[in-house]
Amino acid sequence: MRRTIIVVGALIALGIAVYLVNPMSWFSENNAGQQDAVSQATANRYQEKEIREYQGVQLDPAIGPRDNSIAGIQQVDLNSYQLQLTGLVENPQSLSYQQVLEKEGAQRLITLYCVEGWEATVLWEGVRITDLLADAGVKDEATTVIFHGVDGYTTAMPLSTIKEKDMLLAYAANGVTLPASMGFPFIVVAEDKLGYKWARWVTKIELSSDENYRGFWEQRGYDNDATVN
Repeated sequence: MRRTIIVVGALIALGIAVYLVNPMSWFSENNAGQQDAVSQATANRYQEKEIREYQGVQLDPAIGPRDNSIAGIQQVDLNSYQLQLTGLVENPQSLSYQQVLEKEGAQRLITLYCVEGWEATVLWEGVRITDLLADAGVKDEATTVIFHGVDGYTTAMPLSTIKEKDMLLAYAANGVTLPASMGFPFIVVAEDKLGYKWARWVTKIELSSDENYRGFWEQRGYDNDATVN
């Protein structure tokens, strides 16, 4: 009788142990599956031929996790496209896509921080905005640079910030042509500024003396400085 009680007790203890271990194993396996799914979702956003590592740094896909533009992803026709440099400049410019690409290029490894909480470290390639402005001849009273997108989007930054950061107008990301979802033909690489300062599908760069200019999101309560903390 005593032996039977011992055996039954052992079986009960074994059953409890199995019950406790199996749910934990199931939870771990499902978590692993979720992690794999997230990783695969990220991997699926890389374009063909897009480089994924640069100087030991893992690069993020040059396509954000979702479209957060004000009017959907824009498809720009290069046959009619012109980049305008206007406002307080001595010599207004109208440049084709190819004319911009013919200017001296530069590469920068810079992280984009979105107010939605995600970030992307990307190798950007483009032309220095100061080079474009130098060709147009900035007037002394100009203090602000306003960027206009083909979708009607606008945002602005102080001219001094553009110069200090030596910001780029990018036409490539991670070694491939900028995708439409990231602003083809050009995106402002606004280093150390939140994502809404990274104007996409740029069609006009306007010089102004209005230091209080507010762009699309800034008019709706977003901080006009937008410095990443």
